[in-house]
Amino acid sequence: MIFDFDQVFDRHDTGSTKWSRYAADVLPMWVADMDFAAPPVVIEALQQRLLHPLVGYSVAQDNLREAIVADLWNKFAWRVKPQELIFLPGVESGFNMALKALVQPQQNVVVQTPNYPPLRHAPGHWGLNKVELEFNALADGTYATPLDALRESLTGGGALLLSNPHNPIGKVFDREELQAVADICMAQDAWIISDEIHAELCYDGRVHIPTASLSPEIAQRTITLMSASKAYNIAGLKTSFMIIQDSALRERVNHARCGMVDSVNPLGMEATRVAYSEAGPWLKELKQYLQANRDWLVDAVRSRLPGVTINVPQGTYLAWLDCSALGLDNPQQFFLEQARVGLSPGIDFGDQSQQFVRLNFGCPRSLLEEGIARMERALVQRQA
Repeated sequence: MIFDFDQVFDRHDTGSTKWSRYAADVLPMWVADMDFAAPPVVIEALQQRLLHPLVGYSVAQDNLREAIVADLWNKFAWRVKPQELIFLPGVESGFNMALKALVQPQQNVVVQTPNYPPLRHAPGHWGLNKVELEFNALADGTYATPLDALRESLTGGGALLLSNPHNPIGKVFDREELQAVADICMAQDAWIISDEIHAELCYDGRVHIPTASLSPEIAQRTITLMSASKAYNIAGLKTSFMIIQDSALRERVNHARCGMVDSVNPLGMEATRVAYSEAGPWLKELKQYLQANRDWLVDAVRSRLPGVTINVPQGTYLAWLDCSALGLDNPQQFFLEQARVGLSPGIDFGDQSQQFVRLNFGCPRSLLEEGIARMERALVQRQA
């Protein structure tokens, strides 16, 4: 490999959210923030940009829009126009804007659970009816959308908050299921608000399918949220974008900023442009490294953590661990206190997920091995 993903960086005392939450002896493997250096071309571009001493309010330049348009075509064969992009400081503000603009108080907002906590909480910000729809866990270790329940939940319109690739279960929707979900939304006159922030991170030859790329009709009812933040590890630069291909819908959603959604960081926009236009080789090697980490993790959990079950993530760098067989009241607290490993508590992702934890394997292999070794020792000591 050209790029060194094995290098370990000390992130203590850098203001890192991930590394500041717990005491210094805790290995943090929770928030979706990778412990890799950003692509060298991105760092170099930021250094070059800072040779100009002014960093005032900024707007997206044509070259940024063109870089995103080209990237969407190259990766997903999705034809988007530059004016169809709306820039935001984060995807969370985007799906909240869309809910505020589009959903009426009497309508439902469907969230497939378990799910990313800000998606679960978003309907409540606007006093909207939330329906949490559990995935069907299949015998082969995959998850499926209960289509009949989805159809019933969207009677009368409303919206589906879609996460694809899915956080935390790592599901990558195939075309058949995605089409079925979109068809139900169309038939029920419901909006699709699709968080696709992990779009680049699919494994085993899978390629992400943007919901809006399924058909022009579906695109007219879809708000897509994307960012370079996850794949290129630049989340702290606070730059994301919505893609809304229908002009009237785009104007309607953009007007829902409500004085709360500000302009975007100029360094973030430059990093995004360079990531999409120049960091392809880095991303290719990153995906190989992450897939190898995933494979190692699956084998390690199955062979070394008795009582913990893992289904193979199809995408993202997040693993959803079922600790039900351990008989613990709070698995996250157990591993924090006894193993000194900080995981995300399952209960944050769904009311039925108390016995789960989410583990971030986007880190140098040595840190991943250390985390599993600590968890293994804690389980051995518990049985002693």
